Amino acid sequence: MEKIAIIDVGSNSARLVIVDVLEGGYFQVEDQLKETLRLAQDMEEDGFIQPARIAQTVKTIKMFSRLCETNHISKIYAYATEAVRKAKNQRGFLDEIESCTGIKLKVLEPEEEARLVYQGVINSLDIPRGLIVDIGGGSAKFIYYNRKNLLQYATLPLGAVVLTDMVKNKGLSPFERTQAIEKYVIEQLDTLPWLKEMAPDTKLIGVGGSFRNLGKIARMLKKYPLSMAHNYEVSNKDFSGIYGNIRNLELDSTMKIKGLSSVRADIFPAALAVMSGIMSYNGFEGITMSGCGLREGAMFRYAVPSTNEKPINDVLGHSLYSLLNFSNANIEHAEHVYELSMQLYKQLKVLHKLPRQYVKVLRVASLLHDTGTRIKYYEHHIHSRYVILNSNLYGISHKDLICAAFVASLHRKGDIDIAELNKYKGVLTEEDVDAIFKLGVIVRIAESLDRSMSNAVQVILCDVLGDSVIMKVEGEGDYSLEIKDAITCVPDFKKAYKKNLQIL
Repeated sequence: MEKIAIIDVGSNSARLVIVDVLEGGYFQVEDQLKETLRLAQDMEEDGFIQPARIAQTVKTIKMFSRLCETNHISKIYAYATEAVRKAKNQRGFLDEIESCTGIKLKVLEPEEEARLVYQGVINSLDIPRGLIVDIGGGSAKFIYYNRKNLLQYATLPLGAVVLTDMVKNKGLSPFERTQAIEKYVIEQLDTLPWLKEMAPDTKLIGVGGSFRNLGKIARMLKKYPLSMAHNYEVSNKDFSGIYGNIRNLELDSTMKIKGLSSVRADIFPAALAVMSGIMSYNGFEGITMSGCGLREGAMFRYAVPSTNEKPINDVLGHSLYSLLNFSNANIEHAEHVYELSMQLYKQLKVLHKLPRQYVKVLRVASLLHDTGTRIKYYEHHIHSRYVILNSNLYGISHKDLICAAFVASLHRKGDIDIAELNKYKGVLTEEDVDAIFKLGVIVRIAESLDRSMSNAVQVILCDVLGDSVIMKVEGEGDYSLEIKDAITCVPDFKKAYKKNLQIL
């Protein structure tokens, strides 16, 4: 295993991410740090990064460097974006950073920055068509893709820091400031004619700290049961409610908003005004939050070099195998349980009558059913539920992730923790709960039929005869242990499917 570090010096903040690179093209984030820099602040006056900002950057990069040393990092990839790219004292800034810290910053050109953001999003979200908007401190990036092909990109001067500077000290009320920003946003969007030519089902995807804060506020207002930012959807209605309240607040009131970072409170109204302008301009119905952007793009670029030529085709699959490898799971056993689960799913379709969307749930639950053993073997089915719920898997909706977690928790015992399930009743439907019980029995039987982890059972055939299901298994060698263990699932099968089960 190798450790690398990604340093991203943006117009508003700097971040360090430490990454474990695993064999086979997988990776996991191990640690991260963030410091607010505000490099873009007051740059509009003379185009220079201010000395105090440079000093703060040096201090921050030194701190990042020390953490890299203690973690035995083999490679550091350090990038600078819009504020440094525009700065008239760019050369002096870069030399100062390198001479004081030993770390050389690479100033990304707009195209390379857009491509890194695109790589981070396209390899972590399963959305066919999207407009990615990354609101930074100095600018906003717009990236349009269709069916995993990057078609257009642009950088506009719509950064939250520079827009906040643009309207301050003009004697305007908070509402008037956001109005002025929205008007300016529309003027800038008019310079991109391709925005009006995007496919009608294009989704708006938000990248960056302002979008993450919006998602956090929305989740808190809804008392949402998951803390995951990635792939969370904020509806137009929810956005309008949040923006409608915040745009009228003075700074001292904005800083008190739960879920909003105090260091972002002053620039957040400007960021919301940018979002509002974009949503009204194109008629978007909501925003899908991406927890992945430039830094994750850099991770994919290094750990999965093939993504430099072509995006990952199976986003969920890559994410699943990243977790399986990181958990040191018995992958052969996990794959066989998945294969047997799919056989059962197809054989019992006439009984469960579940729509195809639950195949993804079954895939996650069957492959990850044993990940909880990394915590402890005893009660590992419960630990697996916790691992899946907090896995932040890519390529799957939050609802499907919750379903998969509870399905996996049923692979050793047929009883579900109703109190735990009720925490998610605002997300799950009655159909979801019914599917959890039915799929849980499938995974439990499949896991039993590979109890010795020897792949002895290869084929499952089910006949539905009146009130009974006759399940015949075929394979190689002795699989008596497997049949004996699977028979213990009979009572739970009767509860879920209202049929008697015989296993031969």
